[in-house]
Amino acid sequence: MNPSAELAAVAGALLTLVVAAAWIPGVVRVFVIAQAAFWSLSYIARPLVLLAVRPQPHYGDNVPDPRLAELGYDRGIDLVLDHVVFGLWVYAALVVAYAAWARGRPPAAPALAGDPDLIPTLVTMYALGLIGRAAAVATGAVGSAGDVTSANPILSFVSILATVAALGLIVFARPARPEIAVLVVGVLLAGELAWTAVVESKTPIMGAAMAVAIRFALSGWTRVKAFGVAGIGVLGIGGFGWLQSFKTTELAKAEAALIDSDYPPGVRPFLSILRRFDLLEAATDAYFHGPGYWLTPGEVLNNAVLSLVPAQLLGTQKFQSGTAWAQDVRGASVDMSKVSVSLAEGNLNEGYVLGGYTGVLVCALFTFALLLAWAWALSSRLFPVVVLGLAVTGSSALFERGILGSMENLGKFLQAAVLAWLIHAVVTEVRRRTRQAPPRVVSPVVA
Repeated sequence: MNPSAELAAVAGALLTLVVAAAWIPGVVRVFVIAQAAFWSLSYIARPLVLLAVRPQPHYGDNVPDPRLAELGYDRGIDLVLDHVVFGLWVYAALVVAYAAWARGRPPAAPALAGDPDLIPTLVTMYALGLIGRAAAVATGAVGSAGDVTSANPILSFVSILATVAALGLIVFARPARPEIAVLVVGVLLAGELAWTAVVESKTPIMGAAMAVAIRFALSGWTRVKAFGVAGIGVLGIGGFGWLQSFKTTELAKAEAALIDSDYPPGVRPFLSILRRFDLLEAATDAYFHGPGYWLTPGEVLNNAVLSLVPAQLLGTQKFQSGTAWAQDVRGASVDMSKVSVSLAEGNLNEGYVLGGYTGVLVCALFTFALLLAWAWALSSRLFPVVVLGLAVTGSSALFERGILGSMENLGKFLQAAVLAWLIHAVVTEVRRRTRQAPPRVVSPVVA
């Protein structure tokens, strides 16, 4: 099979996802289409650029992979996409089956949408989260994409509240006046875009775009809304590079311009986006490492369960799949001895390394189950469960993480859900007492 056939097989699976999603009611459609778009940038757009330009690998440019260049881009892409093709078609079959089952069934409505204490709680969480973000920036404790550990875990944890609350307000806030609604959503989007640039990660703005899509899915889609959501995602990731330029030195800008000059003018505007979608590198890692010789099924289960337990209770450092992937899996074919970084492995790539094509099947099933659980969480009557759904919306678990990485995210989100539940309880009690407080009567002054 030549590379064009491999890419055609990937494109066919992703197109099947989009077509099947059109028959799925509710918010599940949003994430299936988002998954197709995300995986298209990694598994179609980047290979097409490599095949068209055939760039020479050099330091500072992660678009060309030296391993693929050494094999020859045609043959290399052919080899590393083989397990990806299998996994995407398995996932597409699951989505098609679900679409056939869900067609005609009414989507679940968000049960907490009418809770009078929901919006005040989210506003309180957002304020606390912004304080955490500001403190992290002021103390230099802000992490960035690929960091192994957080400079200040407490501030990082508190900052999660702002992300969750911003997504919740985008989804659930319904001001009486439409112009106020537009203003609120616009301010929240601007805040998440700014945070995207600060933490050097595409995840916050992607989560915000997903929240807007969920809002529209609940209120009804139009063609304008669909193009608007797509525009938010593209402009957000594109604007990320523009915002980053304000804190980049002139020397770094000149080096980046020199690197980009190797690409045709028509490709250069998209390089900042392509560099953020690096699952093709993870697929290359998986191919060169091969199945097995990383973790046993028992170790996977043990690490996944322990990921849900706070590190303070364990009393030991938890397993970090992104770091282990960088050291053990990518380290099998790339010298990582002087690099300490956490990488996104992707569900299909992790599955292939853990158990070959059987592992790919298991990881595809896990991602699909997580997708359905996320949709159910957003419609739950329990506030902590809704918080979990919002947290998954703002994470990369459904796009570029496998079982281990997703469980690590869920572990952090469970702690955030507990804190959010406490905030909700306090806000609810304060508002109840305020409503029940008798009006003050001012006694007349007797002369």
